[in-house]
Amino acid sequence: MERTQGATLGLYGAAALAEIAGCFAFWAWIRLDRSAWLVLPGVASLCLFAWLLTRAEAEFAGRAYAAYGGVYIAASLLWLWLVEGARPDRWDAAGALICLAGAALILAGPRGG
Repeated sequence: MERTQGATLGLYGAAALAEIAGCFAFWAWIRLDRSAWLVLPGVASLCLFAWLLTRAEAEFAGRAYAAYGGVYIAASLLWLWLVEGARPDRWDAAGALICLAGAALILAGPRGG
């Protein structure tokens, strides 16, 4: 069953949230001196991320990962703002828009020679 590009972007958004949350659990434990118990839900979140990314509609894993990268960058900046309380600056926003444009090109670009 082929997904729409919007559904794929939504899937990538969910995967990004799971990956960032999982990685942040390790960041909080090691860099913010929080409980090591945070690693358990962090690992579960990283497993969810990997599973979600396999649901992406793509012929090749590398193409799915490449398109996901742009969404991940934008989601990371949203995390920076909403969770860590540091507002992204105009350079962050411009970089994220460039990456999202690249992701859209990878997802929507015509295929075949």
